[in-house]
Amino acid sequence: MQIPDAKEKWTSKINAITLGATRAEGGTRAKTVTVGGETTLPFLTSEGEMPHPPAIAGLVVDVVPEGWPDILKKAIGDEIRSPAEWARKCVEKFKVDLICLKLLGPDPVGKNLSADHAAKTVKAVLEAVDVPLIIWGCGDEKKDNEVLPPCSMAARGENCLIGAATDKNYRTLGAIGKADKHKLIGEAPVDINIAKQVNILLQDAGFDLKDVVMCQVTAALGYGFDYVYTIFERVRIAGLRGDKHMALPQIANVGWEVWKIKEALADEDILPGWGKLEKRGPQWEATTAVGYIQAGADIVTLAHPDAIATVKETITQLMTGDSK
Repeated sequence: MQIPDAKEKWTSKINAITLGATRAEGGTRAKTVTVGGETTLPFLTSEGEMPHPPAIAGLVVDVVPEGWPDILKKAIGDEIRSPAEWARKCVEKFKVDLICLKLLGPDPVGKNLSADHAAKTVKAVLEAVDVPLIIWGCGDEKKDNEVLPPCSMAARGENCLIGAATDKNYRTLGAIGKADKHKLIGEAPVDINIAKQVNILLQDAGFDLKDVVMCQVTAALGYGFDYVYTIFERVRIAGLRGDKHMALPQIANVGWEVWKIKEALADEDILPGWGKLEKRGPQWEATTAVGYIQAGADIVTLAHPDAIATVKETITQLMTGDSK
């Protein structure tokens, strides 16, 4: 009996996006990072191509986040007090592909730092490392509209990824992206329809979707992870089936979300039987990230060096088929 061919036949391709600009391209980066370009679901290379592995962005925050556990701060080291030194350590020691600079300091409910301070931090990080940079605002749309334009200007020519553009601030983000030649993160609140709407709005505002990376508000393992996983997967399937508004690379902001939950904060005295936080925390982060890259994430942000090492090894195994 002949065995039927059960392989999926996809009709389209995910956009490939290159981040960073070398000196020859008008920037100062030593290398660029390209993501996307798939013609199949993640790692199913018998059905199509996956030309670029998922990239790991080392999460760097401009101020030390309140509430982060000591095991995470200790693992990062004293460099956590300096975004530039922290970024350098991520690149030189933790071997990340790019840096994700989270601008938490300007948050109005926190330190409410100025746009000028944020722009200086961006410049310092760019001078400290030579890999591509993601610049991510604090999440307060009004403050981000004040802070991100000068940060974009400070990084002009470096072909950064800036976010997040939403259905409320897409005009501001689209304008700075075009003016300073950066890529944009289009973010939706765990809603595939709003995700598509954001992309349409950016396109209608004159921003090329070939320069957009999609993002859902990332959920940590155990906190809606399964639902967000399905959205990543549905976005990827829609893109491969020919929906040009969904055929975009995706980013999962894992590091930022995981280190807010009790399983990554509380040790055995609070969660008896769950194991030592020193191991559980980075394992929780790594497990969340590996789940998302199998759902369609092309970039994941990670904070703990052990999680970075685990996810790097897993990506290599998935890309090569070597399970050793």
